[in-house]
Amino acid sequence: MRLSDRLETVVSMVRPAESAADIGTDHGHVPVELVRRGTVKRALAMDVRKGPLSRAEESVAMAGLENRIETRLSDGLEKLSPGEAEAVVIAGMGGELMIHILEQGRHMWDSVGQWILSPQSEIPKMRKWLWDNGFPVEKEEMVFEDGKFYTILSVGRKREDDREERPERFFYYSQYLIDAKDPVFLKYLKEEEEKLCSLAESLGPLGAHSERAAAKKREAEEDLRYNREVQNEMQ
Repeated sequence: MRLSDRLETVVSMVRPAESAADIGTDHGHVPVELVRRGTVKRALAMDVRKGPLSRAEESVAMAGLENRIETRLSDGLEKLSPGEAEAVVIAGMGGELMIHILEQGRHMWDSVGQWILSPQSEIPKMRKWLWDNGFPVEKEEMVFEDGKFYTILSVGRKREDDREERPERFFYYSQYLIDAKDPVFLKYLKEEEEKLCSLAESLGPLGAHSERAAAKKREAEEDLRYNREVQNEMQ
């Protein structure tokens, strides 16, 4: 089975463990590869819809792993119990939905040692929610595939009294990728810079007649300044 670059990165970031659960499993490729490669001994493929679970069952059967991978109908983490998974993967959905799944799955927070999360939107909001709720990002990767950028985070658990206050800008871009001078992340920053330049330029003539447009122009210019600061930090 050949995984996409995004799923390959997801799988590669899971640490060796006894068990893992893939939430929103779709075709079941992640749990199959985790077990096939020996990263985990057993896995759960979970989804809220019967269609994806059926496809996952086919993938599991083709791999001959029916005795090591269980498929389970579940709304997010609802049907997962503490102790059933040392690692949890949630990928391929929007950040808002991912936050909702985590909020509704509080019963799993302290028993899972590693969370692999790949939100497709609202990534700064996701990072802030994780920090505010005691889930520090331990590692982060960015993948460029089929014209899109994908972010994959490896998240742990931290006591509330160990957390420090962070400004909003801290969550806008990944400090981990900044420190790593990640080339894919730098490509993302440069593309964002072009978009912000175009936005600020297009709002210029409107700003003289609309306070709303003027405010948006100021916001775009501030975002542009921060983007360039981050790029300079990576030099």
